[in-house]
Amino acid sequence: MAGTAAAAGAGAGTSGGGSGAATGRPGSVLRPVRAGNGFEEALEQVLQLLRLGLVPPGERLPPERELSQHLKISRVTLREVLKVLQDQNMVESRRGRYGGTFVLPRTAAPDGGELRRRVAAADVEDTLRFREVLETGAAGLCAEVLPADGGARLRSALDATRGARLEDYRRQDTLLHLTLAELSGSRTLAAQYAAVRATLNELLDCIPLLVRNLEHSQRQHAAVVEAVLDRDADAAREMMREHCGGTAALLRGFLA
Repeated sequence: MAGTAAAAGAGAGTSGGGSGAATGRPGSVLRPVRAGNGFEEALEQVLQLLRLGLVPPGERLPPERELSQHLKISRVTLREVLKVLQDQNMVESRRGRYGGTFVLPRTAAPDGGELRRRVAAADVEDTLRFREVLETGAAGLCAEVLPADGGARLRSALDATRGARLEDYRRQDTLLHLTLAELSGSRTLAAQYAAVRATLNELLDCIPLLVRNLEHSQRQHAAVVEAVLDRDADAAREMMREHCGGTAALLRGFLA
């Protein structure tokens, strides 16, 4: 890790006008992301970098080349991550000889108070773990016990998410996951999932809907449904686990 931190320090030292207070530190918290959720996990890590104050307001992030090397992602994916942060007024891009991506002063989001109240009322990590257990179990069971009308129901729910307007996407997404839980054949599992999903949505409603993340989620949804229809329980569980990991990474990033 020492080599990683030193590399980040070299980038920070060329920021042009920065104080260098964070020199050597950014790389110490960045790690290669897993292939399945590159965008979400990269966003989580860069958000963590900002939340921890390792790059203070007014300072420049390490160059894109170094960030992409630390995270083991493409420059294209990194730029999409940085675009999200720009849209949230957390960083700004400056051109010219001393340009780059600079951290903006942190301001509370309009719903920051509501988000804090919801986080305080929920054990986020417990919710995320329980959700993953239920979702992966439901996906595997669906592949094993899918009823005769199950395939049509799953395809219909998946199609509804594909055609949903942005403001209606989360509801359709919830319905798809509830359909998987109901088709697992366990009423108890379905009831428990409905409860944990309600808690999860309380938190998700306080963070932005990111188009890149939704596109990624749609590919994962399709892969889960395909695995269920192929009666491949192992593949269904693994893809659902990856999907839950992406949501968890986003929440951890924004709730940190």
